[in-house]
Amino acid sequence: MDLQERIRLSETRVFKTVFPNNTNHYDTLFGGTALSMMDEVAFIAATRFTRLRCVTVSSDRIDFTHPIPAGTIIELVGTVVEIGNTSMKVRVDIFVEQMYEQKREKAVSGMFTFVALDERNKPVKVLSKEVE
Repeated sequence: MDLQERIRLSETRVFKTVFPNNTNHYDTLFGGTALSMMDEVAFIAATRFTRLRCVTVSSDRIDFTHPIPAGTIIELVGTVVEIGNTSMKVRVDIFVEQMYEQKREKAVSGMFTFVALDERNKPVKVLSKEVE
């Protein structure tokens, strides 16, 4: 399998409903809850890409461009966008949809960096020699 195919197959999409128990006093999704969801989707994408143990080492520039109201559907999309020796970057975008309309827009975007680890928690190459 070539690298582009591996990236395509590791793309991760998760849909959720925003319920009132996940919102703040403005009736919009808590930023911390959004970050947690994004980190989870990024982890799944990184793991699907490497099929190795991965851990988050950083999150970079999380942009909240539109509020996410209670009673909406969100889609989180995680995509591997950069591959290093033992690390990779995963971009996660959150799209918000109104439940009873066709309107959809990107609301949040951010980057997460992961490191692949062996069974002794030491960094290992994210790509096997067959893919490089």
